[in-house]
Amino acid sequence: MQPGQPDLQMIMQQAQKMQEQLIAAQAELASSEVTGQAGNGLVQVTMTAAGEVLAVRIDPQVVDPDDVDTLQDLVVGALQDAARAAQQLQAEKMGPLAGGLGGGAGGLGLPGF
Repeated sequence: MQPGQPDLQMIMQQAQKMQEQLIAAQAELASSEVTGQAGNGLVQVTMTAAGEVLAVRIDPQVVDPDDVDTLQDLVVGALQDAARAAQQLQAEKMGPLAGGLGGGAGGLGLPGF
């Protein structure tokens, strides 16, 4: 190995470690739940941080057959709120891992690159 050249074995070990961390983070996100709400909690949506909707709860007082539009808007708002929470959790869990993949110039963030 020439001076100043990266150690290929070290790079491979770092890549394997990052892959293991990424898999663990993805598994954690798949099992982590977030809740979004609209209308001060009248409509709530629970989903995994990976985006799978698990439950929708609608308070009976918001169910008005003459005003379906409001209920639909509340459901959409709760879904969007839950999606925002899921994205935030994804950024918290995956951000440190993604930071290790890219250097300032889009490199691998590894020594010698």
